[in-house]
Amino acid sequence: MTTPTDSQEKTRGKAGLVSVLGEHQPATVQTLQDDELLKKLHDILEPNRLLDIKTNLSVNQGELLTTDMVGLVLHNKDYEPVNLLCIPPNGKSKDYIVTDPFETAAFIIGTMDSTHELIAVDNIADAVELSYLLLGEPVTILASRDEWSFNDMVKHFSQDAPVTVMTTLDIKDKVTKPLIGSNVRAIITSERTVLEHLEYGNLTYQSILALDDTKIIDLKSTAWPNPEPLASDPSKPTRYPIEAWPPILRKPIEAIAYYTQVPLAMAGQAVLGAIAHIGQAHIDAPMGSEHKPTSLIIITEGESGTGKTQVMALSHFKIEQHEKQLYSNYLSDISSWENNLLSLKGKERAAFLDENPKPPNPVTMFDDATIEPLIDRFVDGEMYNASLSTDEAGQFFNGHTMKSDTAGSALGAITKLYSSGIAGRTRSQKNAYANPRTKAYDVRMTFLLQGQRVVLEKALTDPLMSGQGFLARAMIACPEDLRGKRVWNDPRRRNDRPHDNPYLIDYWSRCQSLLDPLPANLPNDSTGAPIRIKMQWAGNEALQAFEDGMQAIENRQAQGQALEYLKAYASRMAENASRIASLMAFFDGRKTVTTDDIKRAFMLVEYSTTERLRYLDAMPTGEQNDSEKLSNWLVDKARGKTPHKLGRTYISNNAPSPMRKNTKLLQNELDKLEAAGHIKQELEGRMKVISINPKLYK
Repeated sequence: MTTPTDSQEKTRGKAGLVSVLGEHQPATVQTLQDDELLKKLHDILEPNRLLDIKTNLSVNQGELLTTDMVGLVLHNKDYEPVNLLCIPPNGKSKDYIVTDPFETAAFIIGTMDSTHELIAVDNIADAVELSYLLLGEPVTILASRDEWSFNDMVKHFSQDAPVTVMTTLDIKDKVTKPLIGSNVRAIITSERTVLEHLEYGNLTYQSILALDDTKIIDLKSTAWPNPEPLASDPSKPTRYPIEAWPPILRKPIEAIAYYTQVPLAMAGQAVLGAIAHIGQAHIDAPMGSEHKPTSLIIITEGESGTGKTQVMALSHFKIEQHEKQLYSNYLSDISSWENNLLSLKGKERAAFLDENPKPPNPVTMFDDATIEPLIDRFVDGEMYNASLSTDEAGQFFNGHTMKSDTAGSALGAITKLYSSGIAGRTRSQKNAYANPRTKAYDVRMTFLLQGQRVVLEKALTDPLMSGQGFLARAMIACPEDLRGKRVWNDPRRRNDRPHDNPYLIDYWSRCQSLLDPLPANLPNDSTGAPIRIKMQWAGNEALQAFEDGMQAIENRQAQGQALEYLKAYASRMAENASRIASLMAFFDGRKTVTTDDIKRAFMLVEYSTTERLRYLDAMPTGEQNDSEKLSNWLVDKARGKTPHKLGRTYISNNAPSPMRKNTKLLQNELDKLEAAGHIKQELEGRMKVISINPKLYK
C-alpha cells in the first residue's frame, strides 16, 4: 500500500480538506471540453469551484482513485467546505467518488443569502440544467451528490432556512413523506416536472407555480395538527349528563325534551327548578356540621322561540295547577273577609280584625316581581317559600332593581336568602304606616331564570353579579339552539300527547303529593312556619363520597389549576351538590342521601361549572385567557425565527403575566398549548425548547 503524502493525509477531516483544496488547480476548458455537464458548470461558477485532481486522495476509508478527475467542492449549511465530489470528465462513466460519505453537504449553485429561495435537487445533472433555466431568478440550487443522500441534505439545510423540493403527482409520497415535519416546501406538478415545463413548456418559474394543477404543500405544517381554539366557544355547548338523573326524574326530563323539542339541558334545568321549588319547603341539606336550604339559583340560556315557555308548562304543570287552586280559594276567602268587615263597626270591627287578620295572598310562584316586594312578603309573614321562575330573564337582569344604585344591596339580599334563609329590610319607623318587622328567618327562595344570550352574556360576565356572589351560587346551562332541526310535520309526533305519557303522569302525581301533603306530614312550629326535615347522609360511604368530591374541587382551585380564577364559584360547588342530592332523595320519598345521590349531583354541578368556564373564557370585552395570551406571545416572539422556536428559559423570564417566572402556572399553560396543537415541548441536547406550530402564522 502506498504511504500517503502530506497533502493526501490532509484530506482527512474538515480542516484537512480546506488546506488541500489550494493544492489543486481550477479545472480548465480544455479539461472539460468533451463534457457538456461540466462545461455548463464551468460557465456559471467561480473558477475555483471545479478543480483538476491530479493525485489519488487518501481518506479514512483508504486511498481513492481520483487522479484526472474533476473535483466539486461540497458545502454545509454554514457554507463551510466539508466534502469533495470527484467526477471523471470527458464522457467517461460517471462513477462519482466522495471523500467523506458521512458528511452531509450539497453542491451549491448560486448565492447563499436570505433573499434567495433554496431549491434542492437529487442529482448533479438536473441541478445544472435547472440552474441554467433559472438564471436571473432569485434562487440557489442545492445539488445532492446522489439520490440516497438527498433527504439528509434537505433536512440539514432546512434547519436554517426553508428548502423547496420538486416532484410530480405520481411519486409525491415517495418524495414528501420522508421530509414531513422539516422546514420544506414541496412543489407538486401533475405530469411534467418543473424542469420539463421550463424546457418545453415555454413557461416561467412563477407561471408554473400558478398553474391550476400545481400544488404547493408546506411539509412542516403537515406534521402539525390544526391548532384547536383555546377559548371555550359559547356556540359549542357542553354535553348534558342526562345520566346524572335517577330514572324517576330522568324519564320525565327526556319526555319534556321530546314533546317540546328542546335540548335535554333546558328540560333538566326546568325540572331542577320545579323540585327545588317544592323541596325547599320541606327539607334542608347536610353541609358539614349544619344544614343548608335546598333553594337553588338556576340560569338557562335560550333564544326567543326555542321552547322555554313550553318547557315550563310541562315541568311546572302541577305547581301551576296548585297555585291556581290556592289563588281561587284566596279570592273566595278575601271576598268573604271583606264582606264580613263591611258589616262591622267600632269595637266589633276591631275585635274581628284582631281575631281574623286579612288572608294573605298564597301565591309563591312569581315571574316578573322585583326582589323588594318579595322580601316584604317574607318579613310580613305572608309566605315562607317562593320562586322567581321566568322564561324572560331580561325582566330580572334588566329591571329597575338590577340597573339602579340599589343593585348591590338587592344581590346581597338574594345571596343571603340562598345561604342562610334570612330575609331583611331596613326602613324608617317614623311614618304612620311603619311596620316594626324587619327580619324573616327560615324562608326559602329559588330562582329559575331563562333568557336570551344578549341578556345572559352581559349578566354572566358582569363584575357586580360575580362580586356579590349571585353567579357564584348559580347552576348554569347554555344548551345548543335546536331551531332548524325540529320536526313539526310528523303524524306520529302530532298524535303523541304529553298528558298521556306515563312518565310525565307519574312525575306530576309525585309533584302533587308533595305540594299538598297530608297535614300530619307537614309539621309547623308555634308561629305556623314549616319545620323542615334535616336530610342525613345514608352512611359513612355517602359522606365520604361527598367529602371526596369536595376535596377534588378544592385541589382544582390551586395555583395553575382549572378553577384557580373561579374560586368563588368553586367554593359553592359542593354545597350545590348537597342541595341537589337532597332534592333527588326527597323526590324519591327518602330522608337520607345515598352515595348514588351525591355522585349524580356532582355530575350536574360539574356540567354547570364547565358551562360557567365557557362564558368566563368568552368574555364579550375581548379579554384573552392565559392560554390565548401565551400562544399569541409565543407566535409573536418566534415570528422572525427559522424554524419558529424559543428557549424554555427565555419564555419563563419574559412570558406575559401571570405566567412570567411562575414555573407551575407556565408549565400548566404550556401543557394546554401542546394538547391543543399550538406547540411542541422538545429537547435539543440539554436545552429545553418550545417549537411553535407554523400553521399559526397563516
